[in-house]
Amino acid sequence: MPQTETVIRQALKERAKPVLFINKADRLIKELKLTPEIMQERFKIIITKINALIQKYAEDEYKEKWMVGVNEGSVAFGSAIQNWAVSIGMMKKTGISFKEVIDHMEKGESKILAEKSPLHATVLDMVVKHLPNPLDAQKYRVPKIWPGDKESPIAKDMANCNPNGKLAAVVTKIYPDPHAGYVATTRIFSGKIVSGQEVYLVGQGKVNKVQQVGIYKGNQRITMESVNAGNIVGIVGLHDAYSGETLCDADGIIPGFEAIKHIFEPVVTKAIEPKKPQDLAKFIGLLRKVSREDPTLRISINEETGEYLVSGLGELHIDAKIERPLKEAGLEVDISPPIVIYHEGVGKPSPQPVEVRSPNKHNIFWMVAEPIEKGIYEAMVRGEIGDIEVKKKDNDFVEKLVKLGMNRDEAKDVKLIYNKNIFVEATKGIASILEIMEMVKDSFKEAMNEGPLAREPCAGVKIRLVDARLHEDAIHRGPAQVIPPIRAACREAMIAAKVFILEPKQIIRIDVPPEQLGGAMKEVQNRRGQIIDMIEESGANVLMAKIPVGEMFGFNSSLKSATSGRGFYGMVDILYEPLPKELELKVVTKIKERKGITSAGEEPG
Repeated sequence: MPQTETVIRQALKERAKPVLFINKADRLIKELKLTPEIMQERFKIIITKINALIQKYAEDEYKEKWMVGVNEGSVAFGSAIQNWAVSIGMMKKTGISFKEVIDHMEKGESKILAEKSPLHATVLDMVVKHLPNPLDAQKYRVPKIWPGDKESPIAKDMANCNPNGKLAAVVTKIYPDPHAGYVATTRIFSGKIVSGQEVYLVGQGKVNKVQQVGIYKGNQRITMESVNAGNIVGIVGLHDAYSGETLCDADGIIPGFEAIKHIFEPVVTKAIEPKKPQDLAKFIGLLRKVSREDPTLRISINEETGEYLVSGLGELHIDAKIERPLKEAGLEVDISPPIVIYHEGVGKPSPQPVEVRSPNKHNIFWMVAEPIEKGIYEAMVRGEIGDIEVKKKDNDFVEKLVKLGMNRDEAKDVKLIYNKNIFVEATKGIASILEIMEMVKDSFKEAMNEGPLAREPCAGVKIRLVDARLHEDAIHRGPAQVIPPIRAACREAMIAAKVFILEPKQIIRIDVPPEQLGGAMKEVQNRRGQIIDMIEESGANVLMAKIPVGEMFGFNSSLKSATSGRGFYGMVDILYEPLPKELELKVVTKIKERKGITSAGEEPG
């Protein structure tokens, strides 16, 4: 189902051994009306596909060892919402047969099935038998997921899961608790976490005090005095922690673990504000809560209107995570229609450097814009190259860029990668350039946050500072003389490089019975959609389609209407592609009207 390949790729990259649980088995009978034989065929197809992904993405050492199979007991299927699941191991233990499972499902006896073969028992049985314990796993996982010195004492403590070593731990999830505020679910790799101790949050650069630490027993959290390495714990008191945060001893700071990558970036925004001013504090508290729980949601304030802008993966995402919780909390809010987040890119290198002068005319800058090399941009989209400030010479980083297609001399001059855009400082022998470099980087970031066409974020843009003439006196090259002209130069260079609008598109998978296929296809085509692939999978049709996000609003209910309620879809991927030229002027005009941008409101060059 959607995102499976991306998630498996990420897990295998981090050397996490997989087991397979096939969910929503109840829908195969209730909605798709499949026979037991076709169901088994469908399970076989899924298992074969998963093993193909393991073969594709696992390192050579693990390809064969980590394959999943029904007979080995590393595959289970069931329904999470109905609390039942079965596997070969559990069938042997409970005596339940595949035929019985089907009979109970057909008769709607999910409660009986959940009593005979409960979900938690099946999954835990599979985990205990097939997944390695931390004493084994950390030896081969730590070198892969922690970027610090592999020979250091802390690296050895982590590899050996040493409870007496220095603390090293990672926050994997933040969730609210009605009694404790926020709980940070954390995996301890080395040392121990003790109630009352102070820990250092590497990403935030802050010290927080552990008020309470506990281990999990199902959905309960059992309070402990201290918990050793190798365990997953719930910590109360980490007020500044977010998902992916590294924890260590307050007096022994270590490099942070590799960041937890989120598969998609937000593509839809809604402006939300409470109708009653007295509800503002409660409203802000709820927004903070959901943004900590779901890192794919972004929340910001529109400085001009005071509205709260909530950005997510689509209309349904914002509805489920924001709008419904607000209603349940009894808050009345005004919600704008959904706004699509477009990107701005460039089509070719600007023909010659753009020249801009500082307001006092004492400083001159020359800049060029061009598209980022295809291999590098694809690596950014895959999450293999993230945001980075290059402070000192990094040969590995240079080699990576060269391997992906960048000229070696240029790769050495890369100073900043920001939101899938690159800044290159290609000047030669300019006195004082280092003194203004932080201001230049800040200006570049501002320009990439708001492109020249419609003040939308930029993507895939490389800006090179090719030359500069700076006043010898630092007082004449302060922020007011550097930031506005650099920002303007980035935008003018992009215009010279044929700037254009990119629109987000969702790649979706639609499951639909054969007799309803026509309705689903028509719904896709009516929305500027494109059918990428169509396969028959064990008695049901699967459509892979690509639809612009701007055309996706209301798609869920329209699909249900067009397929007599029997078609359902899930998101597989989000990508950005050039907006058709005939639509660009209309879209840009609409965005400018919404943002109150006038052509005269451009910055001075």
